[in-house]
Amino acid sequence: MNMAVIVPLLLFLILYFLIGVWANRYVKTSNNFLQEYFLGGRELGGFVLAMTLIATYGSASSFIGGPGVAYTTGLGWVLLSMAQLPTGYFVLMVLGKKFAIIARKNNYITIIDFLKDRYKSNIIVLISALSIIIFLFSSMIAQWVGGGRLIESLTGLSYQTSLLIFAVTVLVYVLIGGFRAVVLTDTAQGMVMLVGTIVLLIATIMAGGGLQSIMSKLTAENPNFVSPYGADRQLTSLYVSTFWILVGVGVIGLPQMAVRAMSYKDSKSMHRAIIIGTVVIGTIMFGMHLIGVLARGILPGIEIGDKVMPMLTLEVLSPVLAGFVLSAPMAAIMSTISSLLILVSSTVVKDIYLNFIKPNANEKQIKQTSFWVTMLIGAAVILFALNPPELLVWLNLFSFGGLESVFIWPIVLGLYWGKGNKYGAISSMIIGMSSYILFDRLYPNALGMHTVVLPILFSLITFILVSLASPSVGRRGTAG
Repeated sequence: MNMAVIVPLLLFLILYFLIGVWANRYVKTSNNFLQEYFLGGRELGGFVLAMTLIATYGSASSFIGGPGVAYTTGLGWVLLSMAQLPTGYFVLMVLGKKFAIIARKNNYITIIDFLKDRYKSNIIVLISALSIIIFLFSSMIAQWVGGGRLIESLTGLSYQTSLLIFAVTVLVYVLIGGFRAVVLTDTAQGMVMLVGTIVLLIATIMAGGGLQSIMSKLTAENPNFVSPYGADRQLTSLYVSTFWILVGVGVIGLPQMAVRAMSYKDSKSMHRAIIIGTVVIGTIMFGMHLIGVLARGILPGIEIGDKVMPMLTLEVLSPVLAGFVLSAPMAAIMSTISSLLILVSSTVVKDIYLNFIKPNANEKQIKQTSFWVTMLIGAAVILFALNPPELLVWLNLFSFGGLESVFIWPIVLGLYWGKGNKYGAISSMIIGMSSYILFDRLYPNALGMHTVVLPILFSLITFILVSLASPSVGRRGTAG
Protein backbone atom coordinates (compact mmCIF):
# COMPACT_ATOMS: atom_id res chain seq x y z
CA MET A 1 0.00 0.00 0.00
CA ASN A 2 1.60 3.26 -1.18
CA MET A 3 0.84 5.81 1.54
CA ALA A 4 2.44 8.67 -0.44
CA VAL A 5 -0.29 8.15 -3.06
CA ILE A 6 -3.11 7.47 -0.63
CA VAL A 7 -2.58 10.47 1.70
CA PRO A 8 -3.52 13.13 -0.91
CA LEU A 9 -6.63 11.14 -1.75
CA LEU A 10 -7.58 10.94 1.93
CA LEU A 11 -7.12 14.70 2.31
CA PHE A 12 -9.56 15.31 -0.55
CA LEU A 13 -12.08 12.88 0.93
CA ILE A 14 -11.84 14.72 4.27
CA LEU A 15 -12.37 18.05 2.47
CA TYR A 16 -15.52 16.73 0.77
CA PHE A 17 -16.83 15.45 4.09
CA LEU A 18 -16.26 18.85 5.73
CA ILE A 19 -18.14 20.54 2.88
CA GLY A 20 -21.05 18.17 3.52
CA VAL A 21 -21.03 19.08 7.22
CA TRP A 22 -20.97 22.80 6.38
CA ALA A 23 -23.82 22.45 3.86
CA ASN A 24 -25.88 20.56 6.43
CA ARG A 25 -26.56 23.79 8.33
CA TYR A 26 -28.54 25.04 5.32
CA VAL A 27 -30.55 21.81 5.26
CA LYS A 28 -31.30 22.13 8.98
CA THR A 29 -32.29 25.81 8.93
CA SER A 30 -34.09 26.01 5.57
CA ASN A 31 -37.79 26.86 5.53
CA ASN A 32 -38.20 24.74 2.41
CA PHE A 33 -36.46 21.38 2.90
CA LEU A 34 -37.27 20.04 -0.58
CA GLN A 35 -35.95 23.11 -2.42
CA GLU A 36 -32.79 23.27 -0.29
CA TYR A 37 -32.00 19.54 -0.19
CA PHE A 38 -32.71 18.86 -3.87
CA LEU A 39 -31.88 22.24 -5.53
CA GLY A 40 -29.57 24.09 -3.15
CA GLY A 41 -32.02 26.99 -2.85
CA ARG A 42 -31.61 27.93 -6.58
CA GLU A 43 -28.54 30.05 -5.78
CA LEU A 44 -25.82 28.76 -8.14
CA GLY A 45 -23.47 31.38 -9.59
CA GLY A 46 -21.86 31.06 -13.04
CA PHE A 47 -18.60 29.41 -12.01
CA VAL A 48 -20.30 26.96 -9.63
CA LEU A 49 -22.96 26.18 -12.25
CA ALA A 50 -20.28 25.43 -14.87
CA MET A 51 -18.33 23.22 -12.47
CA THR A 52 -21.38 21.26 -11.35
CA LEU A 53 -22.42 20.66 -14.98
CA ILE A 54 -18.91 19.44 -15.78
CA ALA A 55 -18.56 17.35 -12.65
CA THR A 56 -22.00 15.79 -13.12
CA TYR A 57 -21.29 14.95 -16.77
CA GLY A 58 -17.64 14.00 -16.26
CA SER A 59 -17.80 10.63 -14.57
CA ALA A 60 -16.14 7.25 -14.18
CA SER A 61 -16.80 6.87 -17.90
CA SER A 62 -14.78 10.01 -18.71
CA PHE A 63 -11.79 9.28 -16.46
CA ILE A 64 -11.68 5.49 -16.21
CA GLY A 65 -13.83 3.83 -18.90
CA GLY A 66 -13.21 6.35 -21.72
CA PRO A 67 -9.40 6.24 -21.55
CA GLY A 68 -9.70 2.45 -21.32
CA VAL A 69 -11.62 2.29 -24.60
CA ALA A 70 -9.19 4.79 -26.18
CA TYR A 71 -6.34 2.47 -25.13
CA THR A 72 -7.83 -0.38 -27.19
CA THR A 73 -9.28 1.72 -30.03
CA GLY A 74 -6.79 4.50 -30.78
CA LEU A 75 -7.06 8.14 -31.83
CA GLY A 76 -10.46 7.53 -33.42
CA TRP A 77 -11.94 7.39 -29.91
CA VAL A 78 -10.37 10.78 -29.09
CA LEU A 79 -12.16 12.24 -32.11
CA LEU A 80 -15.37 10.58 -30.99
CA SER A 81 -15.02 11.97 -27.46
CA MET A 82 -14.85 15.56 -28.71
CA ALA A 83 -18.52 15.34 -29.61
CA GLN A 84 -18.99 16.15 -25.91
CA LEU A 85 -17.50 19.65 -26.30
CA PRO A 86 -20.83 21.55 -26.57
CA THR A 87 -22.60 19.61 -23.78
CA GLY A 88 -23.04 22.53 -21.35
CA TYR A 89 -23.79 24.92 -24.21
CA PHE A 90 -26.72 22.83 -25.45
CA VAL A 91 -28.20 22.29 -22.00
CA LEU A 92 -28.10 25.94 -20.94
CA MET A 93 -28.94 27.51 -24.31
CA VAL A 94 -31.91 25.26 -25.07
CA LEU A 95 -33.34 24.94 -21.54
CA GLY A 96 -31.58 27.82 -19.78
CA LYS A 97 -33.58 30.96 -19.23
CA LYS A 98 -37.02 29.67 -20.26
CA PHE A 99 -36.79 26.58 -18.08
CA ALA A 100 -35.51 28.50 -15.06
CA ILE A 101 -38.30 31.11 -15.29
CA ILE A 102 -41.01 28.46 -15.47
CA ALA A 103 -39.40 26.40 -12.69
CA ARG A 104 -39.22 29.40 -10.32
CA LYS A 105 -42.71 30.59 -11.14
CA ASN A 106 -44.26 27.18 -10.44
CA ASN A 107 -41.78 26.07 -7.74
CA TYR A 108 -40.62 22.94 -9.59
CA ILE A 109 -38.13 20.82 -7.67
CA THR A 110 -37.59 18.00 -10.18
CA ILE A 111 -37.84 17.57 -13.92
CA ILE A 112 -40.94 15.46 -13.32
CA ASP A 113 -42.61 18.44 -11.60
CA PHE A 114 -42.34 20.27 -14.92
CA LEU A 115 -43.64 17.34 -16.96
CA LYS A 116 -46.57 16.73 -14.62
CA ASP A 117 -47.63 20.38 -14.64
CA ARG A 118 -47.07 20.80 -18.37
CA TYR A 119 -49.04 17.73 -19.45
CA LYS A 120 -51.43 17.23 -16.50
CA SER A 121 -50.88 13.47 -16.41
CA ASN A 122 -50.04 11.08 -13.60
CA ILE A 123 -49.14 8.46 -16.20
CA ILE A 124 -46.27 10.69 -17.33
CA VAL A 125 -45.12 10.95 -13.71
CA LEU A 126 -44.99 7.16 -13.38
CA ILE A 127 -43.26 6.60 -16.75
CA SER A 128 -40.73 9.33 -15.95
CA ALA A 129 -40.00 7.96 -12.49
CA LEU A 130 -39.64 4.41 -13.81
CA SER A 131 -37.27 5.57 -16.57
CA ILE A 132 -35.08 7.54 -14.18
CA ILE A 133 -34.86 4.67 -11.73
CA ILE A 134 -34.08 2.04 -14.42
CA PHE A 135 -31.52 3.96 -16.47
CA LEU A 136 -29.84 5.93 -13.70
CA PHE A 137 -29.48 2.73 -11.71
CA SER A 138 -27.19 1.37 -14.42
CA SER A 139 -25.28 4.65 -14.51
CA MET A 140 -24.81 4.60 -10.73
CA ILE A 141 -23.51 1.04 -10.91
CA ALA A 142 -20.85 2.29 -13.36
CA GLN A 143 -19.78 4.99 -10.88
CA TRP A 144 -19.56 2.61 -7.91
CA VAL A 145 -17.51 0.20 -10.03
CA GLY A 146 -15.18 3.01 -11.12
CA GLY A 147 -14.58 4.15 -7.54
CA GLY A 148 -14.02 0.61 -6.34
CA ARG A 149 -11.55 -0.20 -9.10
CA LEU A 150 -9.62 3.01 -8.51
CA ILE A 151 -9.17 2.32 -4.79
CA GLU A 152 -8.35 -1.33 -5.59
CA SER A 153 -5.55 -0.22 -7.96
CA LEU A 154 -4.07 2.16 -5.39
CA THR A 155 -4.29 0.15 -2.21
CA GLY A 156 -4.09 -3.49 -3.24
CA LEU A 157 -7.26 -4.18 -1.26
CA SER A 158 -9.86 -6.50 -2.74
CA TYR A 159 -12.38 -4.97 -5.14
CA GLN A 160 -15.26 -5.64 -2.73
CA THR A 161 -13.52 -3.91 0.19
CA SER A 162 -12.52 -0.97 -2.02
CA LEU A 163 -16.10 -0.64 -3.24
CA LEU A 164 -17.48 -0.47 0.32
CA ILE A 165 -14.93 2.18 1.38
CA PHE A 166 -15.84 4.36 -1.59
CA ALA A 167 -19.60 3.86 -1.24
CA VAL A 168 -19.72 4.72 2.47
CA THR A 169 -17.73 7.93 1.88
CA VAL A 170 -20.10 9.15 -0.83
CA LEU A 171 -23.27 8.18 1.01
CA VAL A 172 -22.23 10.05 4.15
CA TYR A 173 -21.65 13.43 2.54
CA VAL A 174 -24.74 13.19 0.29
CA LEU A 175 -26.96 12.25 3.23
CA ILE A 176 -25.57 15.09 5.34
CA GLY A 177 -25.53 17.97 2.88
CA GLY A 178 -27.94 17.27 0.02
CA PHE A 179 -27.74 19.21 -3.25
CA ARG A 180 -25.75 22.15 -1.85
CA ALA A 181 -23.02 19.79 -0.63
CA VAL A 182 -23.04 18.10 -4.04
CA VAL A 183 -22.59 21.29 -6.06
CA LEU A 184 -19.96 22.73 -3.71
CA THR A 185 -17.91 19.54 -3.88
CA ASP A 186 -18.55 19.55 -7.65
CA THR A 187 -16.77 22.93 -7.79
CA ALA A 188 -13.69 21.62 -6.00
CA GLN A 189 -13.83 18.39 -7.98
CA GLY A 190 -14.16 20.21 -11.32
CA MET A 191 -10.96 22.15 -10.64
CA VAL A 192 -9.14 18.96 -9.61
CA MET A 193 -10.31 17.28 -12.83
CA LEU A 194 -9.00 20.12 -14.99
CA VAL A 195 -5.60 20.45 -13.33
CA GLY A 196 -5.16 16.68 -12.97
CA THR A 197 -5.87 16.14 -16.68
CA ILE A 198 -3.31 18.72 -17.78
CA VAL A 199 -0.62 17.43 -15.39
CA LEU A 200 -1.09 13.79 -16.42
CA LEU A 201 -1.12 14.61 -20.16
CA ILE A 202 2.20 16.49 -19.91
CA ALA A 203 3.78 13.75 -17.76
CA THR A 204 2.60 11.02 -20.16
CA ILE A 205 4.09 12.74 -23.20
CA MET A 206 7.39 13.27 -21.38
CA ALA A 207 7.52 9.68 -20.12
CA GLY A 208 6.98 8.38 -23.66
CA GLY A 209 9.82 10.44 -25.11
CA GLY A 210 7.53 12.90 -26.88
CA LEU A 211 4.48 12.57 -29.10
CA GLN A 212 6.46 11.52 -32.16
CA SER A 213 8.09 8.63 -30.32
CA ILE A 214 4.78 7.39 -28.89
CA MET A 215 3.01 7.66 -32.24
CA SER A 216 5.79 5.68 -33.90
CA LYS A 217 5.28 2.85 -31.40
CA LEU A 218 1.53 2.87 -31.97
CA THR A 219 1.94 2.85 -35.75
CA ALA A 220 4.39 -0.03 -35.55
CA GLU A 221 1.87 -2.06 -33.53
CA ASN A 222 -1.16 -1.21 -35.67
CA PRO A 223 -1.39 1.70 -38.16
CA ASN A 224 -5.11 1.98 -37.41
CA PHE A 225 -4.34 3.20 -33.88
CA VAL A 226 -3.51 6.59 -35.39
CA SER A 227 -6.40 6.65 -37.86
CA PRO A 228 -9.89 8.08 -37.26
CA TYR A 229 -11.45 4.64 -37.76
CA GLY A 230 -10.13 2.71 -34.75
CA ALA A 231 -7.85 -0.29 -34.33
CA ASP A 232 -10.36 -2.64 -36.00
CA ARG A 233 -11.74 0.10 -38.29
CA GLN A 234 -15.01 -0.11 -36.36
CA LEU A 235 -15.53 3.66 -36.14
CA THR A 236 -17.26 4.51 -39.41
CA SER A 237 -18.05 8.09 -40.41
CA LEU A 238 -21.77 7.44 -39.88
CA TYR A 239 -21.24 5.99 -36.40
CA VAL A 240 -18.99 8.86 -35.30
CA SER A 241 -21.39 11.53 -36.57
CA THR A 242 -24.42 9.89 -34.94
CA PHE A 243 -22.54 9.36 -31.66
CA TRP A 244 -22.64 13.16 -31.46
CA ILE A 245 -26.39 12.90 -30.89
CA LEU A 246 -25.80 10.74 -27.79
CA VAL A 247 -23.17 12.91 -26.08
CA GLY A 248 -23.88 16.28 -27.70
CA VAL A 249 -27.41 17.37 -28.58
CA GLY A 250 -29.08 14.55 -26.68
CA VAL A 251 -27.76 15.58 -23.26
CA ILE A 252 -30.66 18.06 -23.11
CA GLY A 253 -32.79 15.02 -22.32
CA LEU A 254 -30.72 13.89 -19.33
CA PRO A 255 -32.66 14.72 -16.13
CA GLN A 256 -29.44 15.08 -14.11
CA MET A 257 -28.31 17.82 -16.52
CA ALA A 258 -31.71 19.45 -17.00
CA VAL A 259 -32.20 19.94 -13.25
CA ARG A 260 -29.07 22.16 -13.24
CA ALA A 261 -30.96 24.56 -15.51
CA MET A 262 -33.43 25.07 -12.64
CA SER A 263 -30.84 25.95 -10.02
CA TYR A 264 -28.79 28.95 -11.17
CA LYS A 265 -29.07 32.44 -9.72
CA ASP A 266 -29.51 34.76 -12.74
CA SER A 267 -28.94 35.19 -16.50
CA LYS A 268 -25.40 36.48 -16.01
CA SER A 269 -24.54 33.29 -14.15
CA MET A 270 -25.96 31.18 -16.97
CA HIS A 271 -23.97 33.00 -19.68
CA ARG A 272 -20.74 32.77 -17.69
CA ALA A 273 -21.35 29.06 -17.10
CA ILE A 274 -21.74 28.42 -20.85
CA ILE A 275 -18.29 29.87 -21.61
CA ILE A 276 -16.46 28.32 -18.66
CA GLY A 277 -18.16 24.96 -19.08
CA THR A 278 -17.40 24.64 -22.80
CA VAL A 279 -13.69 25.42 -22.35
CA VAL A 280 -13.19 23.16 -19.34
CA ILE A 281 -15.13 20.16 -20.60
CA GLY A 282 -13.32 20.34 -23.95
CA THR A 283 -9.95 20.33 -22.19
CA ILE A 284 -10.84 17.42 -19.92
CA MET A 285 -12.43 15.19 -22.57
CA PHE A 286 -9.66 15.73 -25.11
CA GLY A 287 -6.90 15.35 -22.52
CA MET A 288 -8.18 12.20 -20.80
CA HIS A 289 -8.98 10.28 -23.99
CA LEU A 290 -5.67 11.25 -25.60
CA ILE A 291 -3.92 10.04 -22.45
CA GLY A 292 -5.65 6.68 -22.90
CA VAL A 293 -4.20 6.32 -26.41
CA LEU A 294 -0.71 7.47 -25.42
CA ALA A 295 -0.70 4.98 -22.51
CA ARG A 296 -0.48 2.13 -25.01
CA GLY A 297 2.94 3.33 -26.12
CA ILE A 298 4.17 3.39 -22.51
CA LEU A 299 2.37 0.43 -20.89
CA PRO A 300 1.41 -2.06 -23.62
CA GLY A 301 -0.50 -5.22 -22.77
CA ILE A 302 -2.92 -4.00 -20.09
CA GLU A 303 -5.80 -6.48 -20.22
CA ILE A 304 -8.50 -4.61 -18.26
CA GLY A 305 -9.14 -1.22 -19.89
CA ASP A 306 -10.54 0.33 -16.72
CA LYS A 307 -7.12 -0.07 -15.05
CA VAL A 308 -5.22 1.90 -17.70
CA MET A 309 -5.57 5.33 -16.16
CA PRO A 310 -4.58 4.40 -12.54
CA MET A 311 -1.66 2.25 -13.71
CA LEU A 312 -0.34 4.95 -16.06
CA THR A 313 -0.56 7.62 -13.37
CA LEU A 314 1.45 5.52 -10.93
CA GLU A 315 4.01 4.85 -13.68
CA VAL A 316 4.69 8.41 -14.92
CA LEU A 317 4.26 10.54 -11.77
CA SER A 318 5.85 10.72 -8.35
CA PRO A 319 3.72 9.13 -5.60
CA VAL A 320 2.50 12.43 -4.09
CA LEU A 321 1.67 13.94 -7.48
CA ALA A 322 0.02 10.67 -8.53
CA GLY A 323 -2.18 10.89 -5.43
CA PHE A 324 -3.26 14.40 -6.45
CA VAL A 325 -3.90 13.45 -10.09
CA LEU A 326 -5.82 10.30 -9.13
CA SER A 327 -8.10 12.45 -7.02
CA ALA A 328 -9.39 13.75 -10.39
CA PRO A 329 -11.14 10.51 -11.41
CA MET A 330 -12.15 10.03 -7.78
CA ALA A 331 -13.65 13.52 -7.87
CA ALA A 332 -15.45 12.83 -11.15
CA ILE A 333 -16.90 9.58 -9.88
CA MET A 334 -17.95 11.03 -6.51
CA SER A 335 -19.59 14.09 -8.05
CA THR A 336 -21.54 12.06 -10.59
CA ILE A 337 -22.75 9.40 -8.17
CA SER A 338 -23.77 12.03 -5.63
CA SER A 339 -25.75 13.93 -8.27
CA LEU A 340 -27.45 10.74 -9.46
CA LEU A 341 -28.26 9.70 -5.89
CA ILE A 342 -29.89 13.06 -5.25
CA LEU A 343 -31.84 12.85 -8.51
CA VAL A 344 -33.14 9.31 -7.98
CA SER A 345 -33.92 10.08 -4.34
CA SER A 346 -35.87 13.20 -5.32
CA THR A 347 -37.76 11.16 -7.93
CA VAL A 348 -38.84 8.57 -5.38
CA VAL A 349 -39.64 11.10 -2.60
CA LYS A 350 -41.07 14.06 -4.50
CA ASP A 351 -42.62 12.33 -7.50
CA ILE A 352 -43.83 9.01 -6.08
CA TYR A 353 -44.08 9.29 -2.27
CA LEU A 354 -45.62 12.79 -2.17
CA ASN A 355 -47.76 12.34 -5.28
CA PHE A 356 -49.19 8.88 -4.69
CA ILE A 357 -48.36 7.55 -1.22
CA LYS A 358 -48.52 10.38 1.33
CA PRO A 359 -49.43 13.76 -0.24
CA ASN A 360 -49.92 15.36 3.20
CA ALA A 361 -46.58 14.32 4.68
CA ASN A 362 -45.10 16.90 7.06
CA GLU A 363 -41.56 18.29 6.92
CA LYS A 364 -40.18 15.74 9.40
CA GLN A 365 -41.63 12.80 7.48
CA ILE A 366 -40.24 14.14 4.19
CA LYS A 367 -36.76 14.51 5.69
CA GLN A 368 -36.78 11.01 7.16
CA THR A 369 -38.09 9.48 3.94
CA SER A 370 -35.47 11.34 1.85
CA PHE A 371 -32.60 10.09 3.98
CA TRP A 372 -33.83 6.49 4.08
CA VAL A 373 -34.56 6.40 0.34
CA THR A 374 -31.08 7.75 -0.47
CA MET A 375 -29.51 5.17 1.86
CA LEU A 376 -31.50 2.24 0.43
CA ILE A 377 -30.80 3.22 -3.18
CA GLY A 378 -27.09 3.46 -2.43
CA ALA A 379 -27.10 0.04 -0.75
CA ALA A 380 -28.97 -1.53 -3.67
CA VAL A 381 -26.49 -0.14 -6.20
CA ILE A 382 -23.57 -1.51 -4.15
CA LEU A 383 -25.05 -5.02 -4.35
CA PHE A 384 -25.29 -4.84 -8.15
CA ALA A 385 -21.75 -3.40 -8.40
CA LEU A 386 -20.17 -6.36 -6.60
CA ASN A 387 -19.82 -8.21 -9.94
CA PRO A 388 -18.66 -5.49 -12.37
CA PRO A 389 -18.55 -5.58 -16.19
CA GLU A 390 -15.20 -5.45 -18.01
CA LEU A 391 -15.62 -1.89 -19.33
CA LEU A 392 -17.96 0.32 -17.33
CA VAL A 393 -18.19 2.97 -20.08
CA TRP A 394 -20.89 0.90 -21.79
CA LEU A 395 -23.12 0.97 -18.69
CA ASN A 396 -22.89 4.75 -18.64
CA LEU A 397 -23.64 5.14 -22.35
CA PHE A 398 -26.60 2.75 -22.08
CA SER A 399 -28.01 4.99 -19.35
CA PHE A 400 -27.47 8.14 -21.43
CA GLY A 401 -29.23 6.71 -24.47
CA GLY A 402 -32.21 5.40 -22.53
CA LEU A 403 -32.86 8.68 -20.70
CA GLU A 404 -32.47 10.76 -23.86
CA SER A 405 -34.88 8.53 -25.79
CA VAL A 406 -37.51 9.00 -23.08
CA PHE A 407 -37.15 12.64 -22.06
CA ILE A 408 -35.71 14.81 -24.83
CA TRP A 409 -38.92 15.58 -26.73
CA PRO A 410 -41.35 15.90 -23.80
CA ILE A 411 -38.90 18.42 -22.28
CA VAL A 412 -37.90 20.41 -25.38
CA LEU A 413 -41.24 20.37 -27.19
CA GLY A 414 -43.01 20.86 -23.87
CA LEU A 415 -41.17 24.17 -23.56
CA TYR A 416 -41.36 25.37 -27.16
CA TRP A 417 -44.36 23.73 -28.88
CA GLY A 418 -47.79 24.68 -27.58
CA LYS A 419 -49.61 21.96 -29.52
CA GLY A 420 -47.81 19.17 -27.74
CA ASN A 421 -50.13 17.38 -25.31
CA LYS A 422 -50.14 14.52 -22.84
CA TYR A 423 -51.09 11.91 -25.43
CA GLY A 424 -48.13 12.83 -27.60
CA ALA A 425 -45.80 12.93 -24.59
CA ILE A 426 -46.93 9.57 -23.18
CA SER A 427 -46.70 7.86 -26.57
CA SER A 428 -43.30 9.42 -27.24
CA MET A 429 -41.90 8.27 -23.90
CA ILE A 430 -43.19 4.71 -24.30
CA ILE A 431 -41.89 4.41 -27.87
CA GLY A 432 -38.57 5.98 -26.91
CA MET A 433 -37.97 3.66 -23.96
CA SER A 434 -39.16 0.42 -25.56
CA SER A 435 -37.46 0.96 -28.93
CA TYR A 436 -34.16 1.90 -27.29
CA ILE A 437 -34.11 -1.23 -25.11
CA LEU A 438 -35.08 -3.43 -28.09
CA PHE A 439 -32.44 -1.94 -30.39
CA ASP A 440 -29.79 -2.13 -27.68
CA ARG A 441 -30.52 -5.81 -27.00
CA LEU A 442 -31.40 -7.08 -30.50
CA TYR A 443 -29.95 -4.73 -33.13
CA PRO A 444 -27.33 -2.37 -31.65
CA ASN A 445 -25.88 0.31 -33.94
CA ALA A 446 -28.64 -0.28 -36.49
CA LEU A 447 -27.72 0.66 -40.08
CA GLY A 448 -24.26 1.63 -38.82
CA MET A 449 -25.59 4.45 -36.61
CA HIS A 450 -25.38 4.70 -32.84
CA THR A 451 -28.21 2.83 -31.14
CA VAL A 452 -29.80 6.01 -29.74
CA VAL A 453 -30.53 7.62 -33.12
CA LEU A 454 -33.57 5.66 -34.29
CA PRO A 455 -35.33 5.63 -30.87
CA ILE A 456 -34.94 9.43 -30.63
CA LEU A 457 -36.27 9.79 -34.20
CA PHE A 458 -39.20 7.44 -33.53
CA SER A 459 -40.10 9.26 -30.31
CA LEU A 460 -40.04 12.64 -32.13
CA ILE A 461 -42.32 11.42 -34.93
CA THR A 462 -44.65 9.81 -32.39
CA PHE A 463 -44.85 12.96 -30.26
CA ILE A 464 -45.75 15.17 -33.22
CA LEU A 465 -48.22 12.84 -34.94
CA VAL A 466 -50.09 11.81 -31.79
CA SER A 467 -50.27 15.39 -30.49
CA LEU A 468 -51.70 16.64 -33.79
CA ALA A 469 -54.19 13.76 -34.01
CA SER A 470 -55.45 13.94 -30.41
CA PRO A 471 -57.50 16.49 -28.44
CA SER A 472 -55.56 19.56 -27.25
CA VAL A 473 -55.88 18.97 -23.53
CA GLY A 474 -53.30 19.11 -20.76
CA ARG A 475 -51.47 22.15 -22.17
CA ARG A 476 -50.20 25.12 -20.18
CA GLY A 477 -49.27 27.29 -23.09
CA THR A 478 -45.58 27.40 -22.19
CA ALA A 479 -44.47 27.62 -25.78
CA GLY A 480 -43.03 30.91 -26.82
